[in-house]
Amino acid sequence: MGKHIHLIGICGTAMASLAGMLRAQGHHVTGSDMAAYPPMSDQLHAMGIAIMEPYAEANLEPQPDLIVVGNAISRGNPELERVLEERIPMTSMAQLVHDEFLLDRERFVVCGTHGKTTTTSMLAWIFETASQHGDSSEWKPSFLIGGVAENFGTSFHVQEDTRPFILEGDEYDTAFFDKGPKFLHYFPDAAILTHVEFDHADIYVDLNAVKTAFKRMVNLIPRRGRLIAFDGSENVTECAAKAFCTVERYGFDKDSYWQADNLRHEGGTTSWTLLRGGVEFARLRLPMAGEHNALNATAAAALAAGEGISAEAITAAINSFKSVKRRLEVRAEIAGVTVIDDFAHHPTAIRETLRALRSSYAGRKLWAILEPRSNTLRRNVFERELVESLSLADQVVLAGVFKSDAIPVLERLEPEHVVEALKVRGTPAALYQSADEIVAHITPQIRSGDVIAILSNGGFGGIYEKLPRSLEATFA
Repeated sequence: MGKHIHLIGICGTAMASLAGMLRAQGHHVTGSDMAAYPPMSDQLHAMGIAIMEPYAEANLEPQPDLIVVGNAISRGNPELERVLEERIPMTSMAQLVHDEFLLDRERFVVCGTHGKTTTTSMLAWIFETASQHGDSSEWKPSFLIGGVAENFGTSFHVQEDTRPFILEGDEYDTAFFDKGPKFLHYFPDAAILTHVEFDHADIYVDLNAVKTAFKRMVNLIPRRGRLIAFDGSENVTECAAKAFCTVERYGFDKDSYWQADNLRHEGGTTSWTLLRGGVEFARLRLPMAGEHNALNATAAAALAAGEGISAEAITAAINSFKSVKRRLEVRAEIAGVTVIDDFAHHPTAIRETLRALRSSYAGRKLWAILEPRSNTLRRNVFERELVESLSLADQVVLAGVFKSDAIPVLERLEPEHVVEALKVRGTPAALYQSADEIVAHITPQIRSGDVIAILSNGGFGGIYEKLPRSLEATFA
């Protein structure tokens, strides 16, 4: 008999995925949130899981058997306060994933400041492809991804009769009562470590604190396991240094066990030769632009190959990979104007996104429209790096800082400073407070052939729908 499980903050990517996993197991799932937006709201609706808005004590009627508290939920939330007052059993997303889904599974966890969602999606697709190409039906994976993988059309899947479980390992905190990173709950058999940089400035005081978290993750891998670690980061090298398991480096270094050699960009396609121990392992062709995506694919290929998946299956999977929603996702093409959605959360991610778009849309005017929304971008810790990343665009538009009042004045990003610094570098830039203001001001300036990258890790005031509507009316 299934339980009634209620998720507070159900529209978070991992929380929405957990809701689907629990429903598939026969539980009665309910959930609440403050503001629902795609793609996770769409996924929940498709599963028949209603989203209660806003948070309210009445959402807990009838009283659930178990409450899952999202990591964005803090004291003062009316539902959480009732849970604490009445001592309704509660847990975190990461702990429930472990207890309900990971026991007796082989866990492959993808971690890192950048690239983990795409890499996790690639790894899951490689395992799925191997199960279809005759390697073994036992490769068919369960997975939990921090985004909707377009090859699957979902962010999760639970396979009852196979052992592999592929997870995105998030370094962000777990819950208000558990401030450690989620990945410490997953106990990987093998892991990928993509990048280690300072991020999540709301919970990590400095880079050393971030590195400590990743070192703890590495310390959980058993001696029989493996760590696939990026070769182009001193921080990754430091975090991997005391691993008890085998460490295989990947990247462009000729001395690395997995080397991406002879990288070539052809519009929206990237090709390279993957060397294993200096010997050709596979020739890969990825229908995505960007050096960073080639590195993601190399990491996924390395872990899969070490588990016995053939070069043929890996090659077929990379060649047919369809990306992740909100990662360089084309949202609209109107009268020669291309509108792209990307889940920007850090200056490094913005830089790699704009570099990839330069490669894919060479010769076209590139706009960058940024909402400083992540807990890192809302702060001034990376103001200089943000300017450098945005300067790769031909024209930049900034929105006001999301919920700026929640950030202390001395820590808060000042978009005006970014705009002025960009202008000094010769990059046209402007600041408008809201999505509506942005749409109204830039629509008359947009011309056929322009590429518009909208960069935000949230709903951005509905700009993804409002700008295409405005362009359609203008070019009609």
